[in-house]
Amino acid sequence: MASQSANLWVLLGLGLAGILIMTRKLKKAVKADFGAFVERLKLLPPPQPPPPKAPHPLTGLSFAISDVFDVNGFVTGFGNPDWSRTHEPASQTSTVVTSLVEGGATCTGRTVVDDMTFGISGEQIHFDTPTNPAAPARMPGGSSSGAAVAVAANFVDFSLGTDAVGGVRVPAAYCGVLGFRPSHGTVSHTGIIPVSASLDTVGWFARDPSILRRVGHVLLQVPFAAQRNPRNVVIADDCFQLLKSPGDRVSQAVTKAVEKLFGRQILRHENLEAYLNSKVPSLKLFADKKFNGERKSSSTNLLAFAVHMLRRHEFKQNHLEWINAAKPNLDPVISSQMQGALEITDTNIDSCHAIRNEMRSALNDLLKDDGILVIPTVAEPPPKTGAKEIQSEDYQIRSCSFSSIASMSGGCQVCVPVGFHDKCPISVSFVARQGGDRFLLDTIQTMYADLQEQAELATKTSASGNALSKETSAEIAKEKGNQAFKEKQWQKAIGFYTEAIKLNGNSATYFSNRAAAHLEMGNFLQAEADSSKAIDLDKKNVKAYLRRGTAREMLGYYKEAIEDFRYALVLEPTNKRASLSADRLKKLFP
Repeated sequence: MASQSANLWVLLGLGLAGILIMTRKLKKAVKADFGAFVERLKLLPPPQPPPPKAPHPLTGLSFAISDVFDVNGFVTGFGNPDWSRTHEPASQTSTVVTSLVEGGATCTGRTVVDDMTFGISGEQIHFDTPTNPAAPARMPGGSSSGAAVAVAANFVDFSLGTDAVGGVRVPAAYCGVLGFRPSHGTVSHTGIIPVSASLDTVGWFARDPSILRRVGHVLLQVPFAAQRNPRNVVIADDCFQLLKSPGDRVSQAVTKAVEKLFGRQILRHENLEAYLNSKVPSLKLFADKKFNGERKSSSTNLLAFAVHMLRRHEFKQNHLEWINAAKPNLDPVISSQMQGALEITDTNIDSCHAIRNEMRSALNDLLKDDGILVIPTVAEPPPKTGAKEIQSEDYQIRSCSFSSIASMSGGCQVCVPVGFHDKCPISVSFVARQGGDRFLLDTIQTMYADLQEQAELATKTSASGNALSKETSAEIAKEKGNQAFKEKQWQKAIGFYTEAIKLNGNSATYFSNRAAAHLEMGNFLQAEADSSKAIDLDKKNVKAYLRRGTAREMLGYYKEAIEDFRYALVLEPTNKRASLSADRLKKLFP
């Protein structure tokens, strides 16, 4: 009986071990695709046309689609299991997906989106949040998180997402890939779950600007036209000054690339805050009503607030009935936003519409037909995974402050990666007026290589500048130490010299000066060590030999002290202190 019991426990143990091994394998399988995909599928393009007809424009390319695009025979999940449970499979495929497949591309799967595509951070409470390949400890950005990750991890050549307030542009910035939001209304939205009809656009990601452009030519369906160079490039200097990453480095790279390609004469620098204040008066009225006359936010933050208000209102119109009927498990961000949506009045929405009309006119006046506005894509680096801040409305507003410009004006925008800072991707965005999509894609194709080159040069220059800045700071600390020494504040002097050494540990003077302060305090061992370090760095530092000789004399190392004083005399034969000290010790210890 005991033997049978033992065997039973062995079998049970093996069974549990097997389950554990399988679980681990499943986790590895999920992580192998960075958590980007919710479903693998394959939509194959039609055969190539016979010569002499040209091959399909997207031949050989693979793509993925966010889980909001319908595919015939599949349930569109919308980032929420309860949505999948309560909806039937689609009866036809989304128009844009069909266009891409017919254009020669192969669709390989459907990717993760934020819950009901309402988030901006990329966090997914129902599935694993996709891993950001460019910064694994950081959020991937949303709502089209999986689509950005699939491109960044090189699983596909391009991918589709949707963008109302930044759903493509923010994850493109966070994951370090190209992301394009077209002008509102230029790409068909048939067969896509809506969020906010007046803001929704179909966007796409790519690593290569030529692929970004080729996809655009298929989806935008614009007639062929000769490529135009920009005649007006406006850099929003005040926006770059707000960044936590090196904004001057980014704007410098853009400036150099524009000058090289198109000439300095087309560059303009603009204070966008002042421009929007003068051209979008409804923003002030909006702030007065919202904040009781107290202006607490920048124009771009107010724009983002208006965009979010409009999206909440339209999302409620589209989906509140289903939410009330299905009682789904929702991300807390949606729940809190829905509560706020119930309080939005018709007057609020009228204000948002007025802002949108004024924004469109303002952007048209600023850029005309062949102009580009240069702005940051996001104000901050991607939040750390699991950060509590992503639940706050303040984060939602900050992360969309710059993207609200194109969202509210209906214009097009492309996010372009330009390197890294503190191990996080950094990017810059180019905005064109509504309808300038092909012009913008053509311009990025032309500028991309030079922009990357200039960004790399700016990074190297910045690194050299940082080194110079450290040396300058070290000199300032040394001078403060010298002043404290003159005032006989020995400990304070040691502190300043130590600060200088931390900033620049290759200066013999800093170690020698600290040795002098240690001598005054009777710290002879420290004085000898600092003097020795100074001599290692500079074999001709007379003061270091004198100070080490003094320290060694006080420690009783007379022979070594005499050698230091003699060597100081070799370097500087007229040094009276070295001569007197050497003679004194020779008489005492012949």
